[in-house]
Formats: sequence, C-alpha cells, structure tokens
Amino acid sequence: CEFKLEKRRTKMKITKRVMGLALAAVMAVGVSQPTFAASTSQTLGSESVIETIKKRGVIKIGLDFFVPWSMRDTNGDIIGFEPEVGRKLAADMGVEVEFIPTKWAGIIPALVAGKMDVIISGMTVTPARNLTVNFSVPYAFSGLTILANTSMTEGMSLEDYNSEDITFSCRRGSTPCTYIATKFPKANLLKFEDEGVNVQEVLNGNAHATMASEPGPSRDARRHPETLSVPFNIAFDAGGEGFGMRKSDPDAMFYFNSWIRRHHNNGWLKATHDYWFRGNDWADQVDQ
Repeated sequence: CEFKLEKRRTKMKITKRVMGLALAAVMAVGVSQPTFAASTSQTLGSESVIETIKKRGVIKIGLDFFVPWSMRDTNGDIIGFEPEVGRKLAADMGVEVEFIPTKWAGIIPALVAGKMDVIISGMTVTPARNLTVNFSVPYAFSGLTILANTSMTEGMSLEDYNSEDITFSCRRGSTPCTYIATKFPKANLLKFEDEGVNVQEVLNGNAHATMASEPGPSRDARRHPETLSVPFNIAFDAGGEGFGMRKSDPDAMFYFNSWIRRHHNNGWLKATHDYWFRGNDWADQVDQ
C-alpha cells in the first residue's frame, strides 16, 4: 500500500510540473504577441518613406521633362503641372521639395535604388510597371494621340500606319513607345531619350509620326500648322497617371492616396490640370 501511495504522489508531482510549464508557455506567448506586433509596427513605420521625409524635412520627387507636365522656364526653374503638384504635396506635408530630373528610361531604377522618394512624372499605371513599383490612385487622366507629318501621311487611314513603310518616333521606355509597338507592329520605331527629339524627327521628315499625351500633339500642331497635324480625333490607350513608389510601403500608399482623393474632391487637382493643359497663360514662361 505504501508503495502504491508513493507512486501516486510522484505521478501527481509530475502532472503539476507539466501543467505549470504549459501555463508558463501560454503566458509567455500571450505577453510576446503584442510585444512582437508593436516591434513589427515600429519597424515598418521607421522604414516608411513618409517617416524618412518627415525626419529629413525634404521630399525628393523624380521627374522627366515633357511639356506641360514638367519643363524649365526661361530662367531655368522647373515649372509645369507635376512640379505644382509636387510643391503642393510638400507644403501639405510641412516639408521642402527637391526635384530630381531623371531620364525616363532610368527613372524607375533610380526610385528602386533610393535616389528619390516618389515619382510624379505623368507615369501611366500599367501592370508591367506594377511588377517593379507600386502606384497610387490616379491623380490625372490622359490619352495618346498621333502627331503626323501632314505631307508624308496625307490621305492615310489609321490602318495604313501599320506598315513597314511607316516610321514612328518615341521616347525610350515610355507608354507611347510600348503602345506604338503593339498597335502598329509592322511600323519602324525610332527611340530617343528626350521627348522633344520625337517631334523634331517628324518635323524634319525622318519619321512619319509620333504619339504623346494630350495636349502635347495638339499644341505642336498649332505651333507648326504648315507641317504637323493630328490626323485622327481619337484618344488611344486612355488611362490614369499615378505616383510611383517603392514596394512594401503601405504607409506611403495610404498617405498619397488620401492626399490625392482630398484634392480631387476639393477641385484643386482639376483646376491645376486645366491651367496647364487647357490654357496657354503659362506659354510665355518657356522658350517656344
């Protein structure tokens, strides 16, 4: 009997010890979970570009030049729709703004490499670009139109542009370049780094046509009515332009989306877009 009693006592001690260890483990998990969550949240917050901008006191905005999105005035200062958006964004954040002019073909790699905080440069949101960067909701909407050398394309239908006898010019890495290659696969394609070269090639007769977002083509046709024209009243590949940002930064996504929606709702984005795209009050500020 004494042996059985001792055996039972030993078994009870072991059971209590196991239960105690299990309870301690549960308590440890209960304590560590919020601690871990708080630590993770702090890490994400400290890595967000928004926190970086606030600490630095400056937002670095990447852009390339194409009228009237972004351009230099006669004094060499950066003006246009995008710089105005960038300056308003910086003012609302309570920071200064620094524009980082970057060739279009290298602007996404520069963002990924951390040379800028955000791209605000008329960049159309596309699935292909979304593989590398994230986009905000659109802050502007535009479509492409064809700008043609009138004498070289007179009497041609839209289908006639898809021919080995036709040459387009475009800016390397841009949405028009991609669209031309898809819409007119038989046509030849001359690619350049600068937007202005595309129009010059059409003016010089080295290319039959180019494509760009309005109001660029219509403005160029008005400036050179004897040579250039917009032959079709069609907006191709109409889409939205968004802020480009690095992946895995929900803080930046939420802030930029909130900012854009606010200024869509209060009319500021539309009024600013109309000033640069529907009027010419700014034209005397730039070289014609």
